[in-house]
Amino acid sequence: MQSKFRANRTAITEFILLGLVETQVLQPVVFVVFFFAYLVTVGGNLSILAAIFIEPKLHTPMYFFLGNLSVLDVGCITVTVPSMLTRLLSNKRTIPYGACLTQLFFFHLLVGVDCFLLTAMAYDRFLAICQPLTYSTRMSQTVQRILVAVSWALAFTNALTHTVAIATLNFCGPNVINHFYCDLPQLFQLSCSSTQLNELLLFAVGFIMAGTPLALIITSYAHVAAAVLRIRSTEGRKKGFSTCGSHLTVVAIFYGSGIFNYMRLGSAKLSEKDKGVGVFNTVINPMLNPIIYSLRNPDVQGALWRVLKGMPSLA
Repeated sequence: MQSKFRANRTAITEFILLGLVETQVLQPVVFVVFFFAYLVTVGGNLSILAAIFIEPKLHTPMYFFLGNLSVLDVGCITVTVPSMLTRLLSNKRTIPYGACLTQLFFFHLLVGVDCFLLTAMAYDRFLAICQPLTYSTRMSQTVQRILVAVSWALAFTNALTHTVAIATLNFCGPNVINHFYCDLPQLFQLSCSSTQLNELLLFAVGFIMAGTPLALIITSYAHVAAAVLRIRSTEGRKKGFSTCGSHLTVVAIFYGSGIFNYMRLGSAKLSEKDKGVGVFNTVINPMLNPIIYSLRNPDVQGALWRVLKGMPSLA
C-alpha cells in the first residue's frame, strides 16, 4: 500500500523540454548561436579571473567580489546551456525527474549567491566612499571571506528549500515544459496538486532573500550618492559616480529580469516572453557582466590586454 502511494505521488519519471524553438530548420542556428555565446561567456569571465589573479593592482576587495561573480556567471550558464546543446545534437528532449530537480537546485543556488554578492559589492563601495578612513579594517580579507561564505550559506538554504518544496508536489499529468531548462514557474503549471503553498513560499522567501539585499543596495548607494554630491569638483563627482555605474547597471539587469520571471506566477499561461527572460538570466547577463565591468575600467582593460598578450604585470 505504501509503495502504491509513493508511485502515485510522482507518476512522471521524466519531463520533455521543448527548448527555444520547435522548428527543425532553426535548431542548427540556435545551436551555433548558443554554443558561441557559451564560449564567449566562459572565455570572458575566465579572462576577468586571470586578470584579477595576475595583476597586483586588482588585489582589492571590489575585485575579489568581482572574481567570485565571474565564477558564478560561468556556473550559471554551465548549469543550463550545455544540456540544452546536448539535446539539440541528440534530438532527445527528455530530462529525468531527478536531473530536472538537480538543475533547479543549482540554478537557484548560483543565482542566490549572485544576489548576495551584489549586496556585498554595494557595501564595499559604501565603505570605500563614505568611510574611507576605516575601509581597510572594516573590509579586511577576513570580512570578505565571511561575506562570501554567508552568501553561499544563505543561497544554499534558499535553493534547498525550493527544491524540497517542489519535490513534495504530485506530477501525474502532462510532462511537457515549454522552456529550455527546469524552473519553478514551469513546474508549478505541470503539478496536479495545489501549488498555492509553494507560490506563497516563493513570494515570502523571495521577499526576504531578494528584497532585503535590494533594500541594502539602495540604502548603500543613497549614502554613496549623497557623499559624491558633496564633492566640489566636477571631475571628482564624475569619478565617484563612474566607480559605481557598472555595478548599478548589473544590479538593474539582474533584479529587473528576476522580478519579471518570478513575481507574476498567478498568470494562467506562461508566454514565449518567459523563454526570452530565461535567455537573459542564463546567457545574456553572464555574458554582459565582463563587458560592463571592464568597459570603463582602465585597470581591468590593461590587465586583460596583458593576459591576452601573455605579458607580465607592470606592478
